[in-house]
This record gives sequence, C-alpha cells and structure tokens, in this order.
Amino acid sequence: MRHALLRELDCAELPAAAAALGAAAGEQPGAHGRMQFAYALCAADAPPQVRYVVSQGPGQPYLMWRTRPRDGVLPSLAATLPLLGWYEREITDLYGLRFEGHPEPYPLVLHEGIAPSAPPLQADQGRSTTPQLGRSAPPAVPRMIGADIQRLPFGPVRADIVESAQFLFFYIGEGILHYHPRLFYKHRGMEARFEGVDERTGSVLAERVSGVDSVAHALAYAQAVEAALGWRAPARARHLRVILAELERLYNHLHYLGQLAKTTTLKVGEAQGLWLEEQVKQVNARLTGSRLLRGIIAPGGLRRDLDVGQLDAWLDAFARDIDVYLRLLEDTRSHLDRLMSTGVLPCQVALDQGATGPIERASGLDRDLRRDHPYASYAQLRIAVAVQSAGDAHARSMVRMEEIREALALLRQALARIRPGAVARREAVEDADADGEGLGWVEATRGGLLYAVHFDAARRKLARVKIKEPSFSNWRVFPFTVQDSNMMDYAINEASFGLSIAGADR
Repeated sequence: MRHALLRELDCAELPAAAAALGAAAGEQPGAHGRMQFAYALCAADAPPQVRYVVSQGPGQPYLMWRTRPRDGVLPSLAATLPLLGWYEREITDLYGLRFEGHPEPYPLVLHEGIAPSAPPLQADQGRSTTPQLGRSAPPAVPRMIGADIQRLPFGPVRADIVESAQFLFFYIGEGILHYHPRLFYKHRGMEARFEGVDERTGSVLAERVSGVDSVAHALAYAQAVEAALGWRAPARARHLRVILAELERLYNHLHYLGQLAKTTTLKVGEAQGLWLEEQVKQVNARLTGSRLLRGIIAPGGLRRDLDVGQLDAWLDAFARDIDVYLRLLEDTRSHLDRLMSTGVLPCQVALDQGATGPIERASGLDRDLRRDHPYASYAQLRIAVAVQSAGDAHARSMVRMEEIREALALLRQALARIRPGAVARREAVEDADADGEGLGWVEATRGGLLYAVHFDAARRKLARVKIKEPSFSNWRVFPFTVQDSNMMDYAINEASFGLSIAGADR
C-alpha cells in the first residue's frame, strides 16, 4: 500500500504486537506511535482480512498490519488498545467477524427492532449499498438499583435541528452516575456506496459523508486515490488545497464558538460567532460557488482553477474582527465560569481511548497531521500547534481559538507562495501501488481523518473505501467526561467537543 508499510501477522501474533504497541505509546504519549483504526476487507472472491493502521511517529510512514481470521474469529485487542473497541464492534455488526474476548461484546451500529438475514455488508450476501440495519442483542446497560436513581432516555428525536441520537442517563438529582450514547440511527452505509464507482464519482460521495467537513473528506480521499494510482497534484493545486482546508477550519471553529456561547446563555457571543462564520461562508461562495467549498477537490488536483487575488485584503479586515471577538469571549467571566473544570478529559484517557484533534490537544497530546505527516503544501509552511493541558471545556475552546489565529496565518503563507500553473495532473508520475491500494490523511477541523482505498485493478473501480472519521473517535471518548458530572453542565460539555453525528454514523 502506498504511504504505508504492510506487515503480515498471524492471528496468534496480534496480542503480543498490540501489547508492544500499547507499552510504547504509554511510555511516550507524544511520540505518535499508536494504533489508528481497524477495518474489514471482505471481497466475494477472497478470504476476509482485517487491517490495522498504525502511526509510527512524526515523519515515519504508517504501518499496516494484515491478518486473516480463523473461521471468522480473531482475538480482540480492545482490552490492550481500548480505542479499537468500537472498530471491532463495528466490524462484527456489519461484516459478521467475531472478536474473541472483547470487553464490550454487544452491538454498536445495529439496533434492536428488525432482523437482517445476515450481517449487512457481508461479501457473499448480494448486499445493496444501503445496509439493512436490524435486530441484535440490546446494548449492555448497567443495572442500577436504588429508589433515588432516575433513568432518562433522551432522543433520538431532540429539540432544535440537532442530529438524531439517543443518550441514556442514570442520575440522582443533578449528578450523572452513568451515560450511554446510542448513535447510528441514520447510518447511511457510505463506505459501501463507494464500491463499484470510479475515482471522480468517489469525490462527490466523500464530500457528503459529513457536510461540514466537505473539504477534509474530499482531500483525504483524493490523496488516498493519488497514492494508489501514483498521481501527484501540481504545486498550485496543493497550495489551493491548503487555502480551502483552512477556510473550512475557520468557519467550523467560529460556528463552534458561537454554539458554545449559546450553551452558556451568552447570546451576544453566539450571534457574533455565527455572524463571523457567515462571513467566511460568503467568501467561500464567491471563491468557489459553494458555501461549503464543494465540487472543487478531486483526485489529481482541483476540478478548476480559483481566483484568490482578493483574499489578502479580506483577511486583513477579518483578522481584526476575529481578534476583538476572541478577546471579548476570554474577558467574559460568566462564560468562563461555566467552561472551567467542566468535562475534564485526562491525558491518559485521551491517549488510550483514541481522542483526536482539538480534543486530544486540549488534554496535552501534541499531535497534528499538518505538521507530523505533512500533505498538500503544509511541509513548506510554518505551523504552530496549539496545545493545552487542563483537558476541560475551556481548554478545548482555547485550542480552537488559537487554531483560528493559526488558520489566518496559514492562509497568508499559502497565498504568498502560490504561483500560476496547472491545477490538475491525472497521470502517474511515480509507480502505482501494485495492489491498487492507497492511504490518505488530513487534519480535519475535528481531528485526524484517514481514508484507505482499494481499487479493483481489472475495472479501475473502487472495491473498498474505509473512512477513519474523527467524530467516530471522539464520540468514543466523550462519555468518559460525562460520568460523575452533572446534568446542568451536560449541554456545555457536549458543545465543547464539537461532535458530528453524521461523521460518526457514516
């Protein structure tokens, strides 16, 4: 696989390899040597495989473990590498492979209700691209005995225009004893939808996995395809990709600050954040024709050139408005009082459970793919990574504030370096991967986003696409900050994570 070293492991070798990786990550939590994600590769004409993607550290190629289940069974690695817990359960639900010794052996994606005749994405079932989610064992929920303990199932239909999910609370008074999120009510089978399409159609699908991260998904997907086919985007396209990615980061972080202000009842702060977000989206529309920056990035570069000549002047004026807004937020005591000490995520929990992006950086983990595994033209730019150590809602907001300032700086750097030239090159400039496989990654607004693509070499169509979405990782982490907190702070805590349900559900 291009951009990843492949290592064959027998099932029996997995536990020892996982233990060694876990020990190394625990000794050097900032060294990036940790598991990233796992996925099944189940072709109709080949035995099933499970792939594990490992980050070896800054500047080092990714490592991919490949193993083959024995009679559909593998040893679970979730007890040693807890972040794999959800990936193993997802594989069991959708592909029917079983992980022996899993510490949480109950469904994740499948909900009780109706019964599929077989795992929805099992290769030999003649599946459609829309999984038929159905009956499975109900989720494991603790039995809590006590006359004062109250049980509140909140959702999946909630107030306002928020996405569908159910949150199960056990609480006494205001104190939360246990919290259990249930997602995947609108699972769309996005990974299966890539199967059988060409690489350009895949870009349209990638942009729609999570609408607020259209650029990040399109870019990670495009880079994975380029790795598989031996393509390389021209220099101008790589700079424009940085500009698009940072514009997306800007409007997402401003939306985040506005929503966070809403939860602390800071109405003026909410309105100002959403107005600044709107200004970025208007610039996006003038630049690309799309407020969400869709329809531009494709494998090989961009679909068309962009005129960025007016961005410099806009950035100067906009930066002043941003500076005033961020200073006002940090000077508002009523806002800060609700954020400080709310939803604390310890560094070790963030590492073990697989937190990513601003969530992990707010807990002291210094990781950022733009700096550590540069893509597009980030290797030519100076990047300051914002890190906080408190791990609370205030730290998470501070990381995003600094990332807003850094996005403005990166936009200026990219604009200064951009030169006239081609924006697309759809031909091999280096050897294509022999197996038609590629890995691509992006530091999205919400954290590390990775795409693994597998081509059917005979037809030049996509055979398998796996998406490691940052919100899937951070939803796994979030409950650890809710237990032992209180109901009054829950909305603030959830907003401070900036989670996407569509991204997690896929």
